[in-house]
Amino acid sequence: MSISRRSVRILGVASASAALALGLAGNALACSIGEFSAEATCDGTNGVITVTDKDAGGTEATITVFLENNGADAKQIGDAQTVKGSKEGVPVSFAEDWQPNATYRVHVEAANGLNKNISPNLTTPSKACKAEESPTPTPTEASPTPSETPSTPAESDTPTPSASESSSTAPATTTDNAPSPAAGSSNLAETGANSNTGMIAGIAGAFVVAGGGAVYYGMRRRGATNGR
Repeated sequence: MSISRRSVRILGVASASAALALGLAGNALACSIGEFSAEATCDGTNGVITVTDKDAGGTEATITVFLENNGADAKQIGDAQTVKGSKEGVPVSFAEDWQPNATYRVHVEAANGLNKNISPNLTTPSKACKAEESPTPTPTEASPTPSETPSTPAESDTPTPSASESSSTAPATTTDNAPSPAAGSSNLAETGANSNTGMIAGIAGAFVVAGGGAVYYGMRRRGATNGR
């Protein structure tokens, strides 16, 4: 069975169409730098650089991040990380305490020969991640200031006598002019002044002598009379 030229021509066109379709499909599934993006965000109070791979073909790629200083690499941020992207996107994170308006270079190297930087370079936001606020100390209550006014003393249970009561309860004045025995004894005992004891004793002695003389004279006279 011979094949006609027309059949060969149709077969060639179909093969070429199939090869073109496969080539287009391969290009559609190839990993490209446009499928990668980078962003500087905050995880609480910590800075984070996140790179997302949206390669629908799932080609394995290695991500490396560098801090830039005047157009040169100042340091590498952490270790390089491997990612297999998806249509929805697969993120990888690099912990970095980034400063505001800092610049980072993100490099992507894939198994299909991709070896490029994400363009343009990543620039961080103008505000850094917020630091934790220290708790405000609770103010202590001030101790009360003592009052300068002296406290009123407690009232005595004993009632204060009135003026009329004081007058009525005062001791009556004694009209007798005789000296108080207690007062006289006290004065004599303390000073010995104003005492008549010596004079009285002298007078009594004189009377005793005079009396004795009189008795003696009388008895002598009586004896003389009896002798006659």
